Amino acid sequence: MLTVEADAVAVERRLRAGQVVCPACSGVLRPWGFARSRRLRTRWSSRVVRPRRGRCERCGRSQVLLPVTVLVRRADEVEVVGSALAARAAGAGAGRIARALGRARSTVRGWLTRFAYRAELVRRLFGQARAGVAPARVLPVPAGSPRAEAAAATVAAGVAIARRWGWDVLTVSPWRVSCAVTGGRLLSPDRAGLPINTSPPWPSPL
Repeated sequence: MLTVEADAVAVERRLRAGQVVCPACSGVLRPWGFARSRRLRTRWSSRVVRPRRGRCERCGRSQVLLPVTVLVRRADEVEVVGSALAARAAGAGAGRIARALGRARSTVRGWLTRFAYRAELVRRLFGQARAGVAPARVLPVPAGSPRAEAAAATVAAGVAIARRWGWDVLTVSPWRVSCAVTGGRLLSPDRAGLPINTSPPWPSPL
């Protein structure tokens, strides 16, 4: 899996120009068909996405190019999941969040549980990412719990990164930026920890 910008036309152009790098060996990815279609749920509706696939000229591995709006193995847009994480950090319970979003309680509980499991790691790594782009700025005030502090660090890093690279913070959510920084793996079940790129380049969240 490789996270790329949301603009499918731009992704196609870069793929055909040999500008997409293989995450396994740093070789060049070339067009290699498409992954299976999937339905991605937004806040109020849903849409079908069919991610592009690229194959490396050097190592021969293929990679699914997921747009930056999509988290690995999640059926909801990252902004939907992020809103649930923020609501939980503010004190809302899983049932209340599920009703507000129109999602199954078990689905929301799964997001919250995974985020809580990684809370300290998320807080530390996103703190590093934020410090890397805005070292002179004051760090977020502790939010009172590991989960709340992790959510605060994620949002603060997303805002700092967006401002640093000139992305409109009123248009680009910090949760989408977090998806770019983690390669879509913010809530993935990776046992090795949370893969996070604390320095640019990141895929554009636009």
